[in-house]
Amino acid sequence: MQRNQEEDVYDFLFKIVLIGDSGVGKSCLISRFTKDQFSMEQQPTIGVEFSTKTIKISDKIIKAQIWDTAGQERYRAITSAYYRGAAGALIVFDITKQTSFENLAKWYKELQEHSDVQIVTMLIGNKCDLADQRNISKDAASKFAQEYDMAYLETSALHSTNVEQAFHQIIKYIYDSTISGNTQRKSIAKFGKNIQTLSLENKLKNKDQKQESEDNKKSCC
Repeated sequence: MQRNQEEDVYDFLFKIVLIGDSGVGKSCLISRFTKDQFSMEQQPTIGVEFSTKTIKISDKIIKAQIWDTAGQERYRAITSAYYRGAAGALIVFDITKQTSFENLAKWYKELQEHSDVQIVTMLIGNKCDLADQRNISKDAASKFAQEYDMAYLETSALHSTNVEQAFHQIIKYIYDSTISGNTQRKSIAKFGKNIQTLSLENKLKNKDQKQESEDNKKSCC
């Protein structure tokens, strides 16, 4: 099989995971973003799958490696390992399914337990095309996002509403954090929320700097 050389040329590689209950539309969101396709007969993800897409930010080529994790409980032991090394996560719920919203805290906790760093997180309320069947209000979702320091955006994989925006925003947040080396919470003015923006590279850099500082103290005291 021939390799796509264009896919191998990039300045940054960011791993992003999508998590949430089964059936909330994670696979459809990824398919819409990476292929601009949507299928009404999308099958549930088994274990973990990933797709890639390359975009340009500030004249830099960013390759996003987007991991689709299964929402079924029986796959949790498998998929938890794939959180490691992720720079960003979209936590997805279905605005028409109350249980998918109620389980968000569980997903957030699992993410924090298994991820290596304080990754960029964004809350996604999917299937906004089904507004007449809505069970979770925007206010309730926004309140949850604020409580957990996340941006909130509603999407529709079917109509392609805000799908590009969601992925581009989280990729840009990761990129800005990586370039600036800022390990503090970064304000998202567009959404009026804060998110944690510490990349893997920055954490390793900070660890090395801390060790160097401690070595210097030992040598001079």
